[in-house]
Amino acid sequence: MIFLERIQSFFEIIGGMVSDPMSLVVLFASVLLGILFGAMPGLTSTLGVALLTALTYSMETPMAMICLLSIYVGGTYGGSYASILINIPGTAASAATALDGYPLACKGQGGRAIGLTTTASAIGTIISMLFVVSISPIISKFALQFTSFEFFLLAFFGILISGTLTAPDLVIKGWIMGFLGLFLACVGRDQLQFFPRFTFGISDLESGIEVVPVLIGAFGIPQIIGVLRDQSQMPKAKKLQRIMPEIGTILHNIPAIIRSALIGVGIGAVPGIGEDIAGWVSYGTAKNTSKHPETFGTGELKGVIASETANNACVGGAMIPLLNLGIPGSPPAAMLLGALMLHGVTPGPMITFEHPTFIREVAAILLLASIAMWITGMILAKQVVKILNIPTPLFMPIIGVLCIIGSYSLGLNIFNLFLMLPVGIICYFLTNMGYPIAPLVIGVILGPMADENLRRALMVSQGSFMPVFTRPVSLMLFLIIAWTLVCQFGWYKRMVTRVKELLFHRKKTN
Repeated sequence: MIFLERIQSFFEIIGGMVSDPMSLVVLFASVLLGILFGAMPGLTSTLGVALLTALTYSMETPMAMICLLSIYVGGTYGGSYASILINIPGTAASAATALDGYPLACKGQGGRAIGLTTTASAIGTIISMLFVVSISPIISKFALQFTSFEFFLLAFFGILISGTLTAPDLVIKGWIMGFLGLFLACVGRDQLQFFPRFTFGISDLESGIEVVPVLIGAFGIPQIIGVLRDQSQMPKAKKLQRIMPEIGTILHNIPAIIRSALIGVGIGAVPGIGEDIAGWVSYGTAKNTSKHPETFGTGELKGVIASETANNACVGGAMIPLLNLGIPGSPPAAMLLGALMLHGVTPGPMITFEHPTFIREVAAILLLASIAMWITGMILAKQVVKILNIPTPLFMPIIGVLCIIGSYSLGLNIFNLFLMLPVGIICYFLTNMGYPIAPLVIGVILGPMADENLRRALMVSQGSFMPVFTRPVSLMLFLIIAWTLVCQFGWYKRMVTRVKELLFHRKKTN
């Protein structure tokens, strides 16, 4: 009876929002703004939520939540445009999308890729919404099992798996780039004792190396240098052609979409992780479970569907610890925490008593935002094709200007430009030598979490690693990391091949 009353209340909330014209205007405008923020390299959904938090101060709490959650959903999805069309991820969450999205666009399937990712993103958000209203307390209880060792192992696994999946020839190259990014993340004052490391007396380095200049420099500058060096046309995406996805294709990929959505929800429910890890883990799972993993990285639809479904499902997953524990599950969720407290809503175990319908209101907004995102995304996709008609001599300076604006806009710091250029030049030479760029960026993103949590864990355990083997969650993560490493050895691959041959021969003889 209580369940039916909650369902009825949920649909009443949706009906109230849909019947209010101002709510719909704010919903679509915020989603559109979020997509633009996500599509522009350097302008993330975190920045969008942060900027709108101050603007929503005079709004009523429900209207403010519509605005902030919509820009969060739109910003997470919007990064796929730049990833697919120009191979420059608009956000870190869409870095995995570029691996297969851009090759698809160069094959003339950019429209198909955008249509499928738009639909998959909407489905992923809707699935995450169901978890917000149904089993959020259960997932939150599991997330509470994470301590410093678990956070370190999860960050280490994220760096390891990104290097494993993106290396074009030798896996060791991907791992080298990942640990290079991890080293860059250690530059600056450490978070525990505030001691400067690897700053070389440069005051601008004391605050650490920002992710956005590294992200833009690593992906954007090599693209520009390559075109200028060859003095040839940049390999642009071809005409988008059909954008509306085929029903058959969607139905065929439903199992993969649901699996990716569950991965996104689970990772989003772990405090402090974020959409970028969700995208990489989902992409890795899709590749490892595929019958043809060799097609990933050359234009595989399942690759873009997996990453985009997971990073959007992570939005709802991040709401679970935020609402039930008061702990943000991602950087944009951290901005939302401040916005909620600004409007007099204190997330935590008491939220269901102080605001009985608030969680259902958040779920209703996520549902409507996903629908608005799908409609807006389909309309915008038809206009994005105009970018492809820009001549290369004009297109590359535009990309350069966007890189400069994106790096400088982070704190209006000129040092970010001095950081972006050398990172881009170094990444250009590393790319030519067959080193993947994505693990470096992932290392910079996850490095602070790995560094801080490892040192804190060792302080608490007095230098002992034994808690890794005595805690179930950390032991599970350790075994997954060990298995990932072992899978790359030649003897293991030969053993697996031999076992498959024996099983096939036995099955044939029977």
